[in-house]
Amino acid sequence: MNLADIRKLQQKKYRQSLGHYLVEGEHLVLELQEAATRQPALRASELYVTGAYGHWQSPFKTHLINDRQMAQLADTRTPQGILAVVPMPDSPPEPEPGEKAIYLHEVQDPGNLGTILRSLAWFGGFRCLLSPGSVDPYNPKVVRASMGALFHVSLETEVTLASLSGRYQSLACLDLNGDSMMSEAFRQHDCYLFGNEARGVPRDALAELQAAPYTIHGRGQIDSLNLASAVNMCTYELMRGQ
Repeated sequence: MNLADIRKLQQKKYRQSLGHYLVEGEHLVLELQEAATRQPALRASELYVTGAYGHWQSPFKTHLINDRQMAQLADTRTPQGILAVVPMPDSPPEPEPGEKAIYLHEVQDPGNLGTILRSLAWFGGFRCLLSPGSVDPYNPKVVRASMGALFHVSLETEVTLASLSGRYQSLACLDLNGDSMMSEAFRQHDCYLFGNEARGVPRDALAELQAAPYTIHGRGQIDSLNLASAVNMCTYELMRGQ
């Protein structure tokens, strides 16, 4: 891939058409190299470095470029001088026994999605499903916020709400008037639905899917939690009972 095409990977339409995305910075490249030892598809990644990283040891094909070229390719204002061009997965891995799904409906904030992916990777045993209209998980901001978790979570995009009933027998969601999240019943579902930061999940869709409502009890004066915080609490509670 030439440098002109790599520059285009800042935009979703070109990531999709070219089938690659960018990973920028020393920490993320290290995480990528570690993930590539277990995921053969990632071994086709290519590395681009400036002279400051000319010593870098990598299993990937490596290209030396100058600082000006790196500034044109990178998404950050002051790039470290190392980035990788990574092939997008052809398809998500098959579900593992006992795996639970976290469904995100039209999530918009890259930081929220990156933080959620970090939690799912930390606990393990989760699949992340993104609805149409959600932020692109291969957006550079999401990739950075995930801190490499993107390489370790089974991820699906463009998953519609209507398709969930055919895939999962039991669904759950959060609701201020639901049962306690700390109940044993909360852990018995297959898929957990979380909504857009401002609008949530459409109530008519929840009713049609017969999603069981649960709540995170609080004693404060506000009526909502940050999306990533809510997902983090729920995934912790799901893993705590194992």
